[in-house]
Amino acid sequence: MKKPTRADIAYLALRQAIIEQDLGPGTKLPEDEIGGPFGISRTLVRQALARLQADGLVETGGKRSATVARPTLEESKDVFRVRRALEREVVRIVCENWSPSFGAILEGHIRKEEAARKAGNERISVRLAAEFHILLAELAENPVLLGYVTQLVSRCSLILALYGRPHSTDCAVNEHRDVVIALREGKVEQAVHLMDHHVSLVETRALNEEERDGPGLAAILSRHASEIEAEQANGTIAFDTRKDAAGK
Repeated sequence: MKKPTRADIAYLALRQAIIEQDLGPGTKLPEDEIGGPFGISRTLVRQALARLQADGLVETGGKRSATVARPTLEESKDVFRVRRALEREVVRIVCENWSPSFGAILEGHIRKEEAARKAGNERISVRLAAEFHILLAELAENPVLLGYVTQLVSRCSLILALYGRPHSTDCAVNEHRDVVIALREGKVEQAVHLMDHHVSLVETRALNEEERDGPGLAAILSRHASEIEAEQANGTIAFDTRKDAAGK
């Protein structure tokens, strides 16, 4: 994996801030304010924002500042419908190609989810819940499928930030564990059913039909940039910057 550039880190920090619900839907993203913490030009900021727009996380256009996307309820329902279909396919592929190492990888991630929940760190819990699904898609070893699942999971995190109920990830850990148990036992249809049911429950928790206000920008980006650089130094950077992993 290549070392992220400052522009990559700006993209990753913005993406992570949106997924962790630090930057709420509708938050303005002025180019000068974004570029400051990373020491990058407005041209590079625009490139990062274009990548986020392709991910469905940012809206740009005209002379106004880019903003964190604000999907409608109908758009949100469409996103979840497509996500359920793709995640069913992910589970089938992973089950067909199951390896004991898959179980170790997934259980290790679930332990991280449990630790974050017990610590009461809702921000990290939200991110880890999303990353479970991306990790499962990585195990399918299909870059195209991974790209689409990554985008849809990210957009669902944005939807949770806009409409979701507080503590909406509380049930996710047990639901994730049930899916892994079925995969480990080779029960394809049960695993598919559990995943479909789980994503349906996420949708129910997400679409609360009441918008939530989001926070501000500069200090948030600096914090996320520091976290990403620390993860990079430890070899545990949260999101892959390779084009194939982004489905581009």
